[in-house]
Amino acid sequence: MTGPGPGRLVVAGEVLTDLVPAGGDGLFRAAPGGSPANVAVGLARLEVPVRFLARLADDAFGRRLRGHLRANGVDLSYAVRAAEPSSLAVVTLAADGSAEYDFRVDGTADWQWTDAELEGACDESVAGLHVGSLAMVLEPGASALSRLVATARETATVSFDPNVRPLLMGSPEEVRPRVEALVAVSDVVKASSEDIEWLHPGVSPQIVAQRWAQHGPALVAVTLGAGGVVCVGRAAGVLRRPGLAVDVADTVGAGDSFMSALLAGLHARGLLGAAARPALGALDGASLSDVLDYAVRAAAVTCGRPGADPPTRDELRG
Repeated sequence: MTGPGPGRLVVAGEVLTDLVPAGGDGLFRAAPGGSPANVAVGLARLEVPVRFLARLADDAFGRRLRGHLRANGVDLSYAVRAAEPSSLAVVTLAADGSAEYDFRVDGTADWQWTDAELEGACDESVAGLHVGSLAMVLEPGASALSRLVATARETATVSFDPNVRPLLMGSPEEVRPRVEALVAVSDVVKASSEDIEWLHPGVSPQIVAQRWAQHGPALVAVTLGAGGVVCVGRAAGVLRRPGLAVDVADTVGAGDSFMSALLAGLHARGLLGAAARPALGALDGASLSDVLDYAVRAAAVTCGRPGADPPTRDELRG
């Protein structure tokens, strides 16, 4: 993998505190979380310049989250100091390391975006905008972020990860039109097999990826856990890349690390930005396989250690 390409990336969405089981009965560890925040940290650790659009509460959790993001080199120049409290997620881990989430989000900071708060965030220095998860569903902020996407795609690559959270998003029938409207205006889409099963029960990830790819994206990747990834590229067609064997600590943040590394790989090849759309669509199978393998390695590293702890660029060399 070569060094970073031109232009910064912008990530927009939630940053919350995950209360993760800490080994003892009833003990929890407070860990930074939220899919978009994890992607921003993952990009920064891969040495991609990244700006994070966040609404950070001015409470103990919010100050801790702000410190975490800054310590990882994430640009917070457009982060809002919000009057509302921080969002929380209580995490339950299954025997295989997979995670379930119970959220505390009523009236919290992450979902209150206004157009004024987002104005100017995607300037001419921005090659890509990444959005996803709860921030693109929960109002009133979801509508403001959707308007940001519509404006940003005039100059920037748009990437999207639905990262569904059934407890908060409503029914698949309610959420599916919003998700697929965002798919249609995105250049790069990443989802998990669990997302696909919830949105389209009984339909294979490959079939859904192929359907989505017909509506606009140059690249649709669906992660399959230990099974690796299936991807549809406009020029490359259907590709499957294997997973990596790893002693799983948990799967928290693994998909976000995959997303970060996928974007970092495209960024390194100069494939982000509106002017690069033809080249992104023309990405050949060998080059796309290299980018996907890089992303799979990032996810595997994250699975091997507790919590959303994405790898650095040095850890993925070789």
